[in-house]
Amino acid sequence: MTMSNLPPLVTVFGGSGFVGRHVVRALAKRGYRIRVAVRRPDLAGFLRPLGYVGQIQLVQANLRYRGSVDQAVAGADHVINCVGILFESGKNSFDAVQEFGAKAVAEAARATGAKLTHISAIGADTKSESSYARSKGRAEEAILQTLPDAVILRPSIVFGQEDNFFNKFADMARTMPFLPLIGGGHTKFQPVFVEDVAEAVARSVDGKVEGGKIYELGGPEVLTFKQCLEEMLRVTYRKRSFISIPFGVASLMGSIASMVPLIAPPLTADQVTLLKTDNVVSTEAIKEGRTLEGLGIKGTLLSSILPSYLVRFRIHGQYTNAGKAA
Repeated sequence: MTMSNLPPLVTVFGGSGFVGRHVVRALAKRGYRIRVAVRRPDLAGFLRPLGYVGQIQLVQANLRYRGSVDQAVAGADHVINCVGILFESGKNSFDAVQEFGAKAVAEAARATGAKLTHISAIGADTKSESSYARSKGRAEEAILQTLPDAVILRPSIVFGQEDNFFNKFADMARTMPFLPLIGGGHTKFQPVFVEDVAEAVARSVDGKVEGGKIYELGGPEVLTFKQCLEEMLRVTYRKRSFISIPFGVASLMGSIASMVPLIAPPLTADQVTLLKTDNVVSTEAIKEGRTLEGLGIKGTLLSSILPSYLVRFRIHGQYTNAGKAA
């Protein structure tokens, strides 16, 4: 194969993360050459078997260091930014990673003439009370100012084998007699399957997604926080009580948890702030077709996937008797 007819080169920032690894798999199946840009390439070797020999290249890059971003983007036809953090720690602040970092990726893509797909989040808003949501909103503005034809995808809560939501609460249910319902558990989510998000990203690389727009990705069901936990308990065959924790109390608990060094806090005050607002696809996005369905992707039901990876949280795994809840 000559250089002139090589498959397009796609750089994926954060390709070893939860969503990123599924994006890499979706692109590999399509035959793209993939450059995965991560902070620790030595820990991302598990991605190589997702493609044929030599198809997936691992390079070092950190969004806080512009030089490494430029090197990772050099020669790419399309750039995908999957990088995001759930809480701040040390130099990894929301502004540094999710705003400055996203802008750096957009500027590097513009310099090399590459297309850009950016993964944001439903709730991104420059005026939000949440630092996380504000940084996401500012990143979107900076990206569209830099690359007006960029594709921005805002997923709701993403579920899948490596998710940090259902796995977290299923693990808590193994040892705790009750589960917390922040703000009463009334916040609404629209859980979207990680492979559906990855398919949306891959279609943008295929050129099948119109640029310059913000798409909101939600699954076929709208569930409250409490209903999500109830579904998790049903799948893991466990019975647990719920305790409602007011937003004010939860925020205080999150602030205290964030002060403990060297561990990932189970909850932060900023996450509590996020829970005060429903995380669902907007009416405007539905009307304008800026959704999964609008992209021609049929959303996957939570109930069809959850048992495939939460089975490990049952008392005896796949051999647990469904009639005996623990």
